Amino acid sequence: MVMPQPGSDVFETLESEVRSYCRGWPTVFDHAHGSQLYDEKNRPYLDFFSGAGSLNYGHNNPVLKRALLDYLERDGVTHALDMSTVAKRDFLETFQEIALKPRALPYKVMFPGPAGTNAVEAALKLARKVKGREAVVFFTNAFHGMSLGSLAVTGNAFKRAGAGVPLAHATPMPFDDHWDGRAPGFPWLERLLTSAGSGLDTPAAVIVETVQGEGGINVARAEWLHGLAELCRRRDMLLIVDDIQMGCGRTGAFFSFEEAGITPDIVTLSKSVSGYGLPMALTLFRPELDIWQPGEHNGTFRGFNPAFVTATAALEEYWRDGRLEKQTLTRADQVEQALNAVAADEAASDVRGRGLAWGVEFTDPSRAAAVCARAFELGLLLETSGPEGEVVKLLPPLTISDEELEEGLSLFGCAVRETEGPPGPAGR
Repeated sequence: MVMPQPGSDVFETLESEVRSYCRGWPTVFDHAHGSQLYDEKNRPYLDFFSGAGSLNYGHNNPVLKRALLDYLERDGVTHALDMSTVAKRDFLETFQEIALKPRALPYKVMFPGPAGTNAVEAALKLARKVKGREAVVFFTNAFHGMSLGSLAVTGNAFKRAGAGVPLAHATPMPFDDHWDGRAPGFPWLERLLTSAGSGLDTPAAVIVETVQGEGGINVARAEWLHGLAELCRRRDMLLIVDDIQMGCGRTGAFFSFEEAGITPDIVTLSKSVSGYGLPMALTLFRPELDIWQPGEHNGTFRGFNPAFVTATAALEEYWRDGRLEKQTLTRADQVEQALNAVAADEAASDVRGRGLAWGVEFTDPSRAAAVCARAFELGLLLETSGPEGEVVKLLPPLTISDEELEEGLSLFGCAVRETEGPPGPAGR
């Protein structure tokens, strides 16, 4: 056994080399509140990372914390597998009343496990079971998780290489505007589906993110998503929308696909669905697809009751009216204007996003990494995304104050100006 020496870095000595975020943010965090993280020396950091989208309502949200503490103090059930509990019943009733019924979404709810990749694995398994087919179509630059089924429908070459085995039964297609408008719509996929010589077995499903978060904040147009839904209907394929990072209000509406006016056959949710950063994932699907046999898909931590409690509190607090959605959409305009001002100085090649999910692309990926490093020194947490890490991603909490949002955007601008790199394309 490796034993840490006195005074040594226990993380370096004992923790696996696989750790990543801590390398970009070399400090030891101790406590957090709202939009701020504090290290053990009590230095504050403004959080424009939000737990990779798991903390839409900020750190230790007081309303959610109170609900959780009350539940724990009365010895509420913590672990129950898929047994019926009061906490689960409260969540299901509230989720139907606030999230599903107002949007005329007919979904059954499945608790597949604690993480987003569990929700994706369940969605893929169910689609294949329903259709009796193996193939699934996914899109360039997609990210759907790190377990084998999810990796098979993920585009990132680095992450795929970590699987160690062939990733089969999945076919990539170009995401919206992937080739700068040279292949609009779905001509290639249509041709493969109709040609007897294409070699493409009829897919069971198509899986898509409306905004590709890890892929670089690539935003699908509403008309493209609507066309995809129509194609799936015509060709007898199920449409799976992965709303793990972009759901729960990140783009404005509770579900990111609402703007496109579509009703996916299957939806995956995780990250901010618990509201408090607690592990929780959902796979939602049309009732006629619910052909599971009892116990056919299970898991020890598929029903974490403290997460049900905070999820219910989040729905009650933020989604009974439209205030949070309107605030997010208003702030989206503010963020876009601020980021475009940075890009106008030829520091960046593109700005894109929806709601409070934004990306600034740099022509040199090392510039994006340098911006995030300088931002950390200035007290702002940012991460990179995109296939080469060329995009700086901004995911502030939805509940961030106006002053903190302004501060974070100002710090980002400073980080860009204070890092060196090649200029962006002429004309910006």
